Amino acid sequence: MADTTPTATQSEPDESTEITQPQSRRRGIVVVVVAVLLVVAAGLWWRSTFVEDTDDAQINGHLIQISPRIAGQVTKVFVDENQMVKAGDEIAELDPRDFQVAVENAQAALASAEANAAAVQVNVPLTTVNTGANLHSATADVTGAQAAISQAEQQMDAARARVAQAQANDTKAQSDLARYKPLVEKDVISKQQFDAAVAAADAARAALADAKASQQAAADGVRVALEREKQSQAQLKYAQTGPQQVAAQSARARQAMAQVQQAKAQLDQAKLNLSYTKIVAPTDGIITRKSVEIRQNVSVGQNLLTLVSLEGLWVTANFKETQLRHMAAGQPVSIYVDATGKDYKGTVTQIGGATGSMLSLFPPENATGNYVKVVQRVPVRIDFADLKDEDSRHLLRPGLSVEPKVRVK
Repeated sequence: MADTTPTATQSEPDESTEITQPQSRRRGIVVVVVAVLLVVAAGLWWRSTFVEDTDDAQINGHLIQISPRIAGQVTKVFVDENQMVKAGDEIAELDPRDFQVAVENAQAALASAEANAAAVQVNVPLTTVNTGANLHSATADVTGAQAAISQAEQQMDAARARVAQAQANDTKAQSDLARYKPLVEKDVISKQQFDAAVAAADAARAALADAKASQQAAADGVRVALEREKQSQAQLKYAQTGPQQVAAQSARARQAMAQVQQAKAQLDQAKLNLSYTKIVAPTDGIITRKSVEIRQNVSVGQNLLTLVSLEGLWVTANFKETQLRHMAAGQPVSIYVDATGKDYKGTVTQIGGATGSMLSLFPPENATGNYVKVVQRVPVRIDFADLKDEDSRHLLRPGLSVEPKVRVK
């Protein structure tokens, strides 16, 4: 028969140990949970107090409409859709032949204007010298004419005196002849004496005629001298306009120089128009919305394509009006970009002047009496700190969604 009495080595289980272990495990879990909750609460408090963020934000950039500055026909196109270009890269070329002809015409016009200006410039000193000489000569002519007038008047006086003398002689001779005539008839005097009286009377009359002719000649000399003096005075007055003539010639010289400058400006404009036949990229970017083709006739300002600039990008974040209380320009920003999965540094630059709803095409009208207050959003501009290093591969694009976090305290 088997012995069922328990031996001394068998012992009963320790129930106190089994109860203590589950209590300590639960206490540890509670502590961990409480710690996690405290960390989460601290994070939420930190975020609500020191950081403002939003997911209503996107990258903005410059969309440059490329258009020609002159009209012409497209002869070459160097880019394709979505091609990346550098600043100065040629995009398209217009037919340059018409503009090359315009440059040649402008060069010829400039050469003609320069030759004319050179000739006019030479005339300025010549005019100065000639007018001075003419003034001196005219002054001398006036002096000579006045002296000739004085001489002619003296000769006129002398001729008048001779006429008076000849008149007296003629009167005496005629009187003598009249007395001698009855005497010769009565033979009181000889025939020889009467013939001498007749000859003397004829000579006196001839002398009188000669004196009168001399007087007329002297009068004509006075008239000629006066006419010469008038002519000399006119020449003197013209010569006295020498400074005005020099000024007029100088004005023509300045006009010629102005025409040279005008011709140079026209040449510069022609060269500028010729340079416009090559359409180049104004900055680094990506070609989009390309509509230009070879042999297409384009006009001034016609949109050929859009260049999306990859430089000078910024973020437009629409924050709630309740988030702007402590926000100001210059605050640091951490920008998370969904497309790259990276954080970028930035700075608040500007806070919009109006809410997005006020800037919309149809602003809301709240005069119906059924007003419901809605939290408005205000656009805030955020500039990237240094894209040359952080985005050297140009992965950022306008329109990408971002999540900015602004450190407000």
